[in-house]
Amino acid sequence: MKTLSDKDSQILFHRRIFKSEEKCPEDLQVVSKDILKKCGGIPLAIITIASLLASNQSVKQKDEWMHLYNSIGRGVTQGDTVKDMKRILSLSYYDLPPHLKPCLLYLSIFPEDFEIERDCLIWRWVAEGFIQCDKEESRLFEIGESYFNELMNRSLIQPAKINEEGTVVTCSIHDMVLDLICSLSSGENFVSILDNTEWHEPNSHRKYRRLSLHNIKAKCHNHLFDSTSLSRVRTFFVLSPITCDWLPSLSSFQFLRVMDLGNCGSCKSSSGISLNYVGNLVHLRYLGLRNADVHELPVDICKLQLLQTLDIQRTRIKELPASVVRLRNLICLYVDSWVRLPKGMGNLTSLEVLNEVSTLSSPQIVGELNHMTELRTLLIRCYEMDEDMGKIFLESLGKLLKLQNLKIEHGGRLIDCMRENWVPHPHLHSFISQDCNALFLRLPKWVNSTSLPRLSALKIDVKELQGDDIQTIGMLPALRFLHLSARRVMGMFVVKTNAFQYARCCMFHGVVTLPLLFPAGSMPRLEHLEFEVSAWSIASGEVDCGMGHLPSLEHVVVILQRDNSSNDEMETAKAWLRRAAEAHPKRPSIKIYSV
Repeated sequence: MKTLSDKDSQILFHRRIFKSEEKCPEDLQVVSKDILKKCGGIPLAIITIASLLASNQSVKQKDEWMHLYNSIGRGVTQGDTVKDMKRILSLSYYDLPPHLKPCLLYLSIFPEDFEIERDCLIWRWVAEGFIQCDKEESRLFEIGESYFNELMNRSLIQPAKINEEGTVVTCSIHDMVLDLICSLSSGENFVSILDNTEWHEPNSHRKYRRLSLHNIKAKCHNHLFDSTSLSRVRTFFVLSPITCDWLPSLSSFQFLRVMDLGNCGSCKSSSGISLNYVGNLVHLRYLGLRNADVHELPVDICKLQLLQTLDIQRTRIKELPASVVRLRNLICLYVDSWVRLPKGMGNLTSLEVLNEVSTLSSPQIVGELNHMTELRTLLIRCYEMDEDMGKIFLESLGKLLKLQNLKIEHGGRLIDCMRENWVPHPHLHSFISQDCNALFLRLPKWVNSTSLPRLSALKIDVKELQGDDIQTIGMLPALRFLHLSARRVMGMFVVKTNAFQYARCCMFHGVVTLPLLFPAGSMPRLEHLEFEVSAWSIASGEVDCGMGHLPSLEHVVVILQRDNSSNDEMETAKAWLRRAAEAHPKRPSIKIYSV
């Protein structure tokens, strides 16, 4: 790939620092050009240096620019680009505050091109003790989020998947950044990687601190590790199909804090992976078993009094042992809906994340939720919930004053009870109701800007939508994602120019809508729009399908209702919709589905 021109280098550099290529102060223009010469037109070098100069949300002073310019050395040269890039990237590492350095080095545990789940990464940082909490009321996870965002702002990690709200779900590491941190990590014995090339001759005399197994294809045996080499391991991470006959004995680990077998593939054995010794790992804080071939958790798991995260999703575990309720420091619990939970789950008063429980397998959880007052995220499937159980559930929800994310599946009759009998706390960030047969008769009264000032995601199904309900939803000040389904609309849509100011994704199903209903000035940041429309109304010229007044539009999905339209009318409507997308300045992608 050719390097960037001087002009494009300057545009990229200035946009990253000043948010505009034209706002560089006069006193920085000369040193700016000098720095760009040393970057040699390589985008990663430009972004890395720019991120250094614009860290902590402020632009550094001129003397710091000069110091950075002198630190780069001779810059990126044609003959030795990789070495020069490493030197430039190393500036970013040494510029990090002390609490972020181990968080970045920890990323070397993952292989090249691996998509890292943001939440799992943060929980691992918590388990390792990397998160520094100065205030009692601060939550470790939220501090970890700020660490993650800072590393992303410095361009040391890259977003991979971003959800509809604009939140990063998974991230990745640029190959050259990974190469640098692997080199630093290996030099400090911070993380040790064993892959198929090294597996046959592991160093039995080496005392590993964090051990990650990648792509082990050969048949392996326990004797390749001795108890001495594993005695100091703090993290054990497997990224290979495994069987229980070659996993190191858990008795070899004395100080293990993080054990993740959740990326070891689907190699199944009749007996599964044995966790019989796991109760002796008294320092364990993170136990990740997602996708692992595990049949059951041992009763003595209750000995893990420091355990913070337990993830058993997509395993063969059918129930949790009764002793689990004694894990008083458990913060995060991921289970499948069919897993039976024991009585006494209310004892887990430190829980912040409970995902995904079911009233079918664990009906008693409904009444025990009211003791989990630290809950921040709850995903629950409410099968066969009668009126009495519904009342208990709503009473429990009323006591969860710190709840930020609530997802209810198969809510049934409970859903409309929530319209009148539940008032969410203003901290609520997302409310997702997922069941095509569970409808609110009308939009709940608590869906308004006063009651939900922080709500960023809303998925809701309404039987009867009033015309001005759209404006009410559009005035939610933090709303970024909306999925609205309705059976019918009473009256005309009312949408004003000040609606949906921060929305990124809006999906309207079950009711005819059009971009034209949202006037210029509303939805200025909307990137993804889904709507339904009659084919005849477009083909006949009755309605305008123009989208040019939505300036940020990138993706459009249209559900085209056939009704009594002919094939020619259907094709005409599709042609007009595609023409409208092509006429938009950003030429958004468009998908059209006929129903």
